[in-house]
Amino acid sequence: MARPTPLSGFPEWLPDGRVVEQHVLDTLRRTFELHGFAGIETRAVEPLDQLLRKGETSKEVYVLRRLQEEGDETDRSGQLGLHFDLTVPFARYVLENAGHLAFPFQRYQIQKVWRGERPQDGRFREFVQADIDVVGAGDLPYHYEVDLPLVMAEALGALRDIGVPPVRILVNNRRVAEGFYRGIGLTDVEGVLRSIDKLDKIGPEKVADLLVAEAGATPEQARACLDLAAISGGDAGVVDRVRELGAAHGVESALMEQGLGELRQLIEAAAVRAPGVVVADLKIARGLDYYTGSVYETVLVGHEQLGSICSGGRYDTLASDGKQTYPGVGLSIGVSRLVSRLLSGGLVRATRGVPAAVLVAVTTEESRPASDAVATALRARGVPVEVAPTAAKFGKQIKHADRRGIPYVWFPAAEDGAADQVKDIRSGEQGDADAATWAPPAEDLWPRVVPAEA
Repeated sequence: MARPTPLSGFPEWLPDGRVVEQHVLDTLRRTFELHGFAGIETRAVEPLDQLLRKGETSKEVYVLRRLQEEGDETDRSGQLGLHFDLTVPFARYVLENAGHLAFPFQRYQIQKVWRGERPQDGRFREFVQADIDVVGAGDLPYHYEVDLPLVMAEALGALRDIGVPPVRILVNNRRVAEGFYRGIGLTDVEGVLRSIDKLDKIGPEKVADLLVAEAGATPEQARACLDLAAISGGDAGVVDRVRELGAAHGVESALMEQGLGELRQLIEAAAVRAPGVVVADLKIARGLDYYTGSVYETVLVGHEQLGSICSGGRYDTLASDGKQTYPGVGLSIGVSRLVSRLLSGGLVRATRGVPAAVLVAVTTEESRPASDAVATALRARGVPVEVAPTAAKFGKQIKHADRRGIPYVWFPAAEDGAADQVKDIRSGEQGDADAATWAPPAEDLWPRVVPAEA
């Protein structure tokens, strides 16, 4: 078989990298559960017409079909697609199970998703996402729009001890943007938001051209939109600056005032609960159509070029059965993007790539049952163990352990009545050991993730 060619956009970590990823997932899961979020998992596919409800995503959806399937490929009725996020599947899940859920319903979900975009640094076609959402029946109090980004800040902050850079959560409110845009005479609000969402990618001049060409703005209106997007800050002074800009353009909007009140509440609460983490940034637009209130994007401080590793917002109408509406707010972490940055930037490392803390040596193949018995006794006490693959010379077995990253080698007693020996192959220290009582130090029991310089 010829050497396979790697597929770009489909990350596969080596064992050390997988240890890092698993540590990140475990940390996120533990934080989410501390805040009362229940874990769920949804199927990998959804009806294509449901996936295409979310805005400009049709070019990103992978369609699922049998190789020999017959029929009109342009007919989308009944077609399935791989989910490209976890929000649309969650909305469907809520509708199907509403009678069995207690609202407000808090859930976390950690799964792979698929997105047909051009692979590049930190952007993949298959990747792991970790979502938290709160959904209400009929209404959802605003305080959840304050709570959720702070939960995410805590979850990501829990990774600081392994060398993850600090995070900054950038927040905006769709009501502020919509009220301002309509107040200056623009009606294609979604078109304006999609253009503003491209500011970091293409710059203000090209965004201004887009606003004129695609959103029907005059050059003066485009400049006003860019002036709004330029406002940012970590305190309530941001609200005053938006009001001043609105007054300069004759904007009178109850919707904008509602959004500013909500934005102030979020900024002030965050300043108390997570000082310096949450910053108002009026250019955060989130170009997806269904957001209606707060919107969020999260960057790693010092690695802003990676883009947002966590994003989301408030949505009021994504889940509705025609009789009842289930508004919600949620955020999603691109776990694969985060892990990719940690590994490629050399920010963290795993102490070893295998679970085993001990390699039990084999003196001869005839005595292998004695080595297996030691391994069984250690495993029964929670110590992860491997048994040497061959009865080679002890020097070779030690080298095998070293290549695997296993810190201890266990030597069964050579004769009856003698004690077993265990050796720390890093320091060379060796001494008697009993499988019924011996255990490695806590820091060696399982692989750990530590800052790269540690």
